[in-house]
Amino acid sequence: MQQLSASTIPNSSLISSPWRKSQIDKSIFPKFVSRGITINIICSNNTKPTVASSSSPSVVQQTKGGDVFDRLGMLSQVSGVLGCQWGDEGKGKLVDILAQHFDVVARCQGGANAGHTIYNAEGKKFALHLVPSGILNEETLCVIGNGVVVHLPGLFAEIDGLESNGVSCKGRILVSDRAHLLFDFHQAVDGLRESELAKSFIGTTKRGIGPCYSAKVIRNGIRVGDLRHMDTFPQKLDLLLSDAASRFKGFNYSPDMLREEVERYKRYAERLEPYIADTVHVVNDFIGQKKKILVEGGQATMLDIDFGTYPFVTSSSPSAGGICTGLGIAPRVLGDLIGVAYTTRVGSGPFPTEDFGKAGDLLRLAGKEFGTTTGRPRRCGWLDVVALKYSCQINGFSSLNLTKLDVLSNFSEIKLGVSYKAIDGTPIESFPGDLRTLEQLKVEYEVLPGWQSDISSIRSYAELPREAQQYVERIEELVGVPIHYIGVGPGRDALILK
Repeated sequence: MQQLSASTIPNSSLISSPWRKSQIDKSIFPKFVSRGITINIICSNNTKPTVASSSSPSVVQQTKGGDVFDRLGMLSQVSGVLGCQWGDEGKGKLVDILAQHFDVVARCQGGANAGHTIYNAEGKKFALHLVPSGILNEETLCVIGNGVVVHLPGLFAEIDGLESNGVSCKGRILVSDRAHLLFDFHQAVDGLRESELAKSFIGTTKRGIGPCYSAKVIRNGIRVGDLRHMDTFPQKLDLLLSDAASRFKGFNYSPDMLREEVERYKRYAERLEPYIADTVHVVNDFIGQKKKILVEGGQATMLDIDFGTYPFVTSSSPSAGGICTGLGIAPRVLGDLIGVAYTTRVGSGPFPTEDFGKAGDLLRLAGKEFGTTTGRPRRCGWLDVVALKYSCQINGFSSLNLTKLDVLSNFSEIKLGVSYKAIDGTPIESFPGDLRTLEQLKVEYEVLPGWQSDISSIRSYAELPREAQQYVERIEELVGVPIHYIGVGPGRDALILK
């Protein structure tokens, strides 16, 4: 079998796959170039700098000649953007901006349950679920790693939508041959499982993520690479479908279903073939060539299967450890990790700082808090510093991105959840793993003055109202991690570098 490496392709085109027996069609793989206060306490019960291209968002340009160094260009060769709390923090926007300074943007875990909303330079909105958020940057290669579960109909629909809106995907997306396939029946099983749980339901997106990861763990899952072996594919799919039928009475399986699904996946296999690669080899080859790689996390640390509010969590590892297992890279190559902080939640499970009153409603309306993937209204509340510190400990964030600061502009007072107490008043030293404790604890808040002015057009930290600066700096003091990025609106340029 012919082994190709990135160095053997002229101008370091970004395809390198030992799967390829014939010469790669270089015409479909473009050349990628390295670019290079007074506080009241109350309680509640519940690498080298690079030069930005002409298409870069204006936020990148602001650092030139200013007193803020080019943080974007100074990020490590392998950097990551991860969610700090329960997801929906606005990770996609930061990834889209940072992608201007990276050769590769890679997803490492999750599936179409991740919903990242980004805007192009003209303000057009794109909702992505599987395709990495770097896709709007034409010189960026997007990698879907081995830790991702891939729903092919959804992936193709995203690609078709991007192409129809003038975003070229040809030769710009790689899908790991080791990634597991998520079938429509996984989604049906997800719904049946939630119905079984009745009042104890998890509140999943019903996108089939849990059932697909379950099949992976019990070792009867089907991987992308299996599409190259249609002689054995029907038997593997039959095993999966039979297993689902034996487990759920509401799942009706027939030979016709198998036959139709096999025929459909024969067509999918043909279409997917140009995208399939040994991404473990590709990514590590790029690392050896000093290419810059940005990892885009899905969901967030408080939904991590190990560290989140179990069992009300996702089925993968959205924390730093998932980068290594989901892409096949060594821990020692990881550099800067940026945590994206904003507090909402979708679905069931503990949410200590949730606000059930008028403030929660205002946060939801101002922030347009409705799920990108499901459209469900998000549960809203105040920033949970205890959960944020816990997330910072687990991930070792070098900096934070505080998003949606503009959403707080109408409040005369703003709360920060700074500590927890047990029901008997005993202080809780860290974020608890016990579900009952989480449901019964009391939150202590600090109350800071609001700024009550529109900050959405501000692009310099020095121009923020003093009260907004106090809010940002108090979070830094409590958490012990610097806030380098501050979101003040949904647009590409609505970001302040601090």
